Amino acid sequence: VRMNSLRSNALKLYLLGTLGQITLVCLVVFFLRQSGTTVDYTTTIGIVAIVIGGISSAQWGTIVAIKYKKIDFKTVISDFFRVKQSYKNYLLVIFFLSLDFLYIIFGGNVAITLWYIPIIMFVKHIAFGGLEEIGWRYLFQPLLQERLSYITSTVLTFIAWGTWHFLFFYIDGSLAQVSVISFLVGLLTNSFLLSALYNITNNLWICAMTHSLINVCSQLFEGGNTYVSYLCKVIVIVLAIILSNKAIQRNNCIK
Repeated sequence: VRMNSLRSNALKLYLLGTLGQITLVCLVVFFLRQSGTTVDYTTTIGIVAIVIGGISSAQWGTIVAIKYKKIDFKTVISDFFRVKQSYKNYLLVIFFLSLDFLYIIFGGNVAITLWYIPIIMFVKHIAFGGLEEIGWRYLFQPLLQERLSYITSTVLTFIAWGTWHFLFFYIDGSLAQVSVISFLVGLLTNSFLLSALYNITNNLWICAMTHSLINVCSQLFEGGNTYVSYLCKVIVIVLAIILSNKAIQRNNCIK
């Protein structure tokens, strides 16, 4: 009973902290824009709002990990940058990403003007993207999976993560440009893909790196066959479910 209570309190604190913080930033941004202030990537106040809102999931993931899971801050940082991994983990990432973006070879193209642009984008997306994994895959979903099935936990994480994203899009000013259906389909696929990677590798860095690579590829790849894209996403989800359930069963046997 005590464990259930602690888990419930941890989940509540994480959601209230993460969604509460980014919602509060949204309200401040709303009133600033109403008063005629420009709030986006081109203004100092916009950058501050984007950072405070964008860091919320990592911030509260760290706070809750320290408070309830008794993981110290140094360990969280160490786990985030645990780059030294089995080559099998990196091959798994390549496999999933190749499948997820296979559609691009059917009439699509890669928009790269300078060779180093993808590297700069990758580093940027580690900060604006990868850090989110401290909250969603490192803390939130594993806590859900202690009581719920993998699929249920992933769908609940997708709903909370999706809500967070739309609030963030309002803050950075990109909400009007978001194609809601395609974004949600992509986010659902990524929820399964990233959670599967965490279940299989038990490694935060792998998730942060993959999250960043997904963001980079999504910005660089243009066009491609839509039907192939959706088919590949279905395959990614099915494989994620199969591989995750096997990994969870294996981990339970070890325990």
